[in-house]
Amino acid sequence: MNKLIKKKVLVPVLAVTFLIVGSGFKSDFFEIAKQIEIFTTLFKELNMNYVDETNPAELMDTAIKNMLNELDPYTKFLNEQDVEAYKINNAGEYSGIGALVRSYDDRLLVVEPYKDYPADKAGLKAGDEIIKIGEINVADFDDNASELLKGANNSSVAITYKRLGKTNTTTIKREAIEVDAVPFYHMVDDKTGYIVLAKFNAKASSQTKAALIDLKGKGAEKIILDLRGNPGGLLSEAINVTNLFVPKGELIVTTKSKVKKFNSEYRTKRKPVDIDIPLVVLVNGSSASASEIVSGSLQDLDRAVIIGARSFGKGLVQRPMKLTYGTQLKVTISRYYTSSGRCIQSLDYWNRDEDGKAVRNTQFNEFRTRNGRKVQDGGGVLPDIEVDELKANSLTMALAQNNVMFDYATNYHYQNNIENLSDFTFSKDDFNAFKTFVSQSNFSYETKTEKAIKEAMGNSDDDMFGASVQENYKSLLTEIEKSKILSLDKHQNEIQKKLEDEIVKRYFYREGLFEYYLTHDEAILVSTELLANENKYNAILQ
Repeated sequence: MNKLIKKKVLVPVLAVTFLIVGSGFKSDFFEIAKQIEIFTTLFKELNMNYVDETNPAELMDTAIKNMLNELDPYTKFLNEQDVEAYKINNAGEYSGIGALVRSYDDRLLVVEPYKDYPADKAGLKAGDEIIKIGEINVADFDDNASELLKGANNSSVAITYKRLGKTNTTTIKREAIEVDAVPFYHMVDDKTGYIVLAKFNAKASSQTKAALIDLKGKGAEKIILDLRGNPGGLLSEAINVTNLFVPKGELIVTTKSKVKKFNSEYRTKRKPVDIDIPLVVLVNGSSASASEIVSGSLQDLDRAVIIGARSFGKGLVQRPMKLTYGTQLKVTISRYYTSSGRCIQSLDYWNRDEDGKAVRNTQFNEFRTRNGRKVQDGGGVLPDIEVDELKANSLTMALAQNNVMFDYATNYHYQNNIENLSDFTFSKDDFNAFKTFVSQSNFSYETKTEKAIKEAMGNSDDDMFGASVQENYKSLLTEIEKSKILSLDKHQNEIQKKLEDEIVKRYFYREGLFEYYLTHDEAILVSTELLANENKYNAILQ
């Protein structure tokens, strides 16, 4: 029996060892084999001898995920369902109800129903809380319940949801959902075209190319490419999108890894559409990965003026590695470097603070663009022209993460009737109403100053301070709490921008939001003005 167990343990150990040798890793092979054998025997003994029944699959899933948590957030174990979702995300097609949902422990929150898709036709709206799918209560479902919304074309699913405290039911017939990489493009004025590139899925370059050609046919002599909120995607599509504006054979990005076969140079391989058309690229703090390859390399090549706010700063490349039983490991294999040689990775996951959080790079190295302009690495792509209302701050981020702005938009939608996009204005009274909403909500967040004061006082002996110091400490925290509400005014532009975005989508969907942008979005207005001034545009790039 022991010999049989030993053989079963040694076979995978040897297989892993040979795989590592073949991959060129310079590691302590004995140590790897030793640790695998320890884990295997521990896992067996635990499942055989633990006082209660164990679920081996759940234990292993937890063990793997905790191990990967020590690395970076992009290195992930993908079970069979995850692998399918990963493929769907890259392909830009799936079968389901056609809505963006956010998963919580006890519910699914409808964030955005897509226009004319099943969820929209069934009357679901942003803010609806899905509590039951078919006969399954979302609160009782261990995995991501949003997967239950997907299914074969023309199959039906019964949904129970809450809206404004009332429980409702509906039946939705699933259908094929097309996830466009370019959900919108339009002329801003007689000579300026605007393209929104929302995802780098398999459709990204072909749809961007089609939009670019169509806009040029309508008279566009200048282009604004909007990458705000684009989280990235396929590296190959980032190269191909850049290729639309730069010649064939241009170096766009280099990847560097400890595994030699992953060290690559990526150059443009196709005939471009237009290498001379004046180009502005919009980015913000949610523009990441492939978005930063496009914006960073176009900046390095002095091919476009970058406008907006500093991008996210993801300079890491992942590749899916096939494992057994249909599972995969999506693993970070390399860092990427834009054409000037800079890596824009912002967070250092291999050096963490006392709370275990990745340290943000603050020391930047200087690089030069083709024309000799100064650019930096280490903190995302810094725009050539910054737009204040797109800059991130801790208050705005906390309001968004706690759904405060989302919930206010939900209330606003049910309290206000807006028939036409041109009728919408967010007034001073509306902003004051939002401030009241925040003050009456359960919203709270801890500032860096507040945290530092609490830690300083908490690490000291109470006896060290007299009653007056303790009282002043409490008064100071009270004043800080009051100042948080006052700081809503300080950051009104950034907050109001996000509120307007959320509210417009409630009435006119995402398409209406982009139409609203054409005449109200500060970044587009700044871009249009710049493109109309040829001398200023050229001066920035020189």
